[in-house]
Amino acid sequence: MPFPGGLWWLLCCRRGFTLLRRDYGEAEREADGEAEEEEEASFELRAHGDQGSLEVSLSQPTRSSSGSERSLLVAEEMRSLIVDKGPGPVEDEPDALVKGWLQREMRGCMKTPWIRPRKYWFVLTPDSLDYYSSNEKGARRLGSLVLTSLCSVLWPDKQLYKETGYWSVTVFGRKHCYRLYTEHLNEAVRWVCAVQKVIDSKAPVQTPTQLLMRDVEEHRDSPEVLEQIYRCNPILRYTSGPLYAPLLPFPYGSLDQSAPGPRSYTTLRDEAVKLFNSLQQLESERDPVPLMQGVLQTCLDLPPLVDEIYCQLVKQTTEPPAPGGQGDLHYWQLLTCMSCTFLPSPPVLRFLRFHLDRTESRFPASEMAKYACFIREALGKTKGRECVPSLEEILVLMQRQEMICTVHCPGAPACSVAISSHTTAEEVAQELVSRLGLSQSPNLFALYEQSRRREQPVGSATLLADVLTRFENLAGEDREQDPPCRLCFKHYGFLDTDNVPRDSLEFALLFEQAHEMVLRGYVPTSEETLQTLAALRLQSLNSDFSTHAPFPRLEELFPPHVLHARLPPLPHRPPKCRGARLRAGLLAGGLWGQALAKQRAERDQRLRGRLREEGASTMAAIVEKWKLLQGMGRPEAMAAYVALVREWPGFGSTLFDVDLQAVRPWLGVVQGWYWGQWASLTPPCPLQSPVGAGPQRLWLGIGAKAVSLYKPGEPEPLDSFCYGRISSFGASDSSTFRLSVEDRDLLFETSQVDEIAQLLKTYLASAGAQRLPRPQEPPTSAPTLEPTVLPQGLCPAPGPWPPVGSSHS
Repeated sequence: MPFPGGLWWLLCCRRGFTLLRRDYGEAEREADGEAEEEEEASFELRAHGDQGSLEVSLSQPTRSSSGSERSLLVAEEMRSLIVDKGPGPVEDEPDALVKGWLQREMRGCMKTPWIRPRKYWFVLTPDSLDYYSSNEKGARRLGSLVLTSLCSVLWPDKQLYKETGYWSVTVFGRKHCYRLYTEHLNEAVRWVCAVQKVIDSKAPVQTPTQLLMRDVEEHRDSPEVLEQIYRCNPILRYTSGPLYAPLLPFPYGSLDQSAPGPRSYTTLRDEAVKLFNSLQQLESERDPVPLMQGVLQTCLDLPPLVDEIYCQLVKQTTEPPAPGGQGDLHYWQLLTCMSCTFLPSPPVLRFLRFHLDRTESRFPASEMAKYACFIREALGKTKGRECVPSLEEILVLMQRQEMICTVHCPGAPACSVAISSHTTAEEVAQELVSRLGLSQSPNLFALYEQSRRREQPVGSATLLADVLTRFENLAGEDREQDPPCRLCFKHYGFLDTDNVPRDSLEFALLFEQAHEMVLRGYVPTSEETLQTLAALRLQSLNSDFSTHAPFPRLEELFPPHVLHARLPPLPHRPPKCRGARLRAGLLAGGLWGQALAKQRAERDQRLRGRLREEGASTMAAIVEKWKLLQGMGRPEAMAAYVALVREWPGFGSTLFDVDLQAVRPWLGVVQGWYWGQWASLTPPCPLQSPVGAGPQRLWLGIGAKAVSLYKPGEPEPLDSFCYGRISSFGASDSSTFRLSVEDRDLLFETSQVDEIAQLLKTYLASAGAQRLPRPQEPPTSAPTLEPTVLPQGLCPAPGPWPPVGSSHS
């Protein structure tokens, strides 16, 4: 009787070639009529005389051959190698591990809980999971699922139990998936553990591609043997037909198949086959860039597929029908993008490098050889990417060229820098420091991501190619964004702001950064001084007053929050009772709701009118001060501006908006417990901070010599801690920054935890302090309470904590 189904995939070991049995023939035995339609690549095992070597010949299945003919050939071969476990009576099996009644789902998912699944007698052996119609002697075996190392089993799902009243046990095989159910959790767990133990005991399965890769590596110094391997094994060469199975082994029903975001994926095996179909479409695509980016995105979402795509690309670029043709070059271009984005595993990497060497030797001075040389160099630099290459980067990589990145410098012309897929932000910053003549400056510089909504420094090890990809994605999401995201070169840390020459480019950068701080409200000063600063800004931009001079917008000269502070506050309405809220809700959709909307519109219009009046009066005052600066040159105006801003004691510090949550005592070791353990077991007991009780919005100023706390809008700090008083710092979680000062822990809630910690580490590294605080790490031994040794000349001796409103518990 011929076996139902399509073509067969037989796996082999390198010596002896032990074939693994497929669980076929189940469709005819089951009452529910399960269908088998999976088709996979098949291969034949052939021995050549007395040579003592075996050759693996792989071929793609064809649909034109006779199904009965194929079945008879494979049936005869499998009977000689595998003991058939077809339908048969129940016998006493000494190797049975677990036996019991389970209910099996017949079709689809368990969407109709009122229909009970069929009940069968299941027997788990070291090789398979079999089920019978009953447990009586003579009952027929209805099916068998062979267990290999690629099988997987899912633990019972609590949500499914709530919906159906059954605990599920799902076992994934190569072709079939057994969804079993029981009413008892202990029984479900017993079966899951037993099946998983059998799967773990199996030897890892190797595909023919993996075996041939090993053979190629072993015989790379024997050209005759290599040519014979490639000639006799089509699986290693280009194919125009579809691929019915992946080249590498993937778990059946893998759980690592879902990717974050809106994309949805099936199993890894199915995705590998789909990707091969996408690769074949590259040959005829006029614009292959979007398709290439889609393949790269899938590999980023599903990392196990990276090796598979590398193997597929090596296969399609080996002995193609038209070497160097358009389709062949598209494969090489995608392989180039892959080499700049992902690093394969060591076995695949060795096979890929051999393929590159073979291509260069067979086609010297060709486009393929040039791509092979480029790919080899890229593999030596690639360390992993956060984003796939942008469309612009893919176009550049297809030409084996570098990208041009534009970096904006406040107060100076924009700079164009040539970058590759491996260029980091630190490398570009160092190049700009050298190009702009800032090598002798003691201050620190960095690149910033700047947009309309935010500005943040780019990490020194961050790849600029990833930053440009994020810019491209943001531009696609917000097409009306103005101005777009861009890269800026600015001061990162101020170590010395007093000795910057006024005629240098660094002073222009300092002036622009001081102006940004003023506009953001980070320079607390009087409104009169803010108007003077705005006049000096106009003088530096346009020189002397003129009615024909270009006039910037008011928000580019004066802090907008000062104007909004002049507006009358909105009327505060007392909270309504429940009945009043209900009546308001009922009337909201009627005439009363329309009247309220009209009142709100009129009020907003009045506020906008008032804001325009305040802006006009402020602009008039600024212009009058501007007229008084007649004859002042641009350098003098910039120097006067910086001098006014420098009067604030916090100038030179980087300010962060934080919420002071609590001040807790740092006790080091509390009765044998480390502080982290003690704090996790005891409820937080906030102490009153130096500024009062409860969470408070503050400015956390990180400077070169101290960390200060400011109340927004006040020029003097509430408290300041030199680095000698700080014992440690670090992130308690993603939104909480912890600063340990002498015997206290200050907890700040902020969205810039990483930026604060990185800036502190940068200042400490620049100061060269060997025994200053380091980022908090899990303690390996009990922390000591020895006093910190203070470096000479960094800050004065630490004083006691101000006892304003403090208490101890």
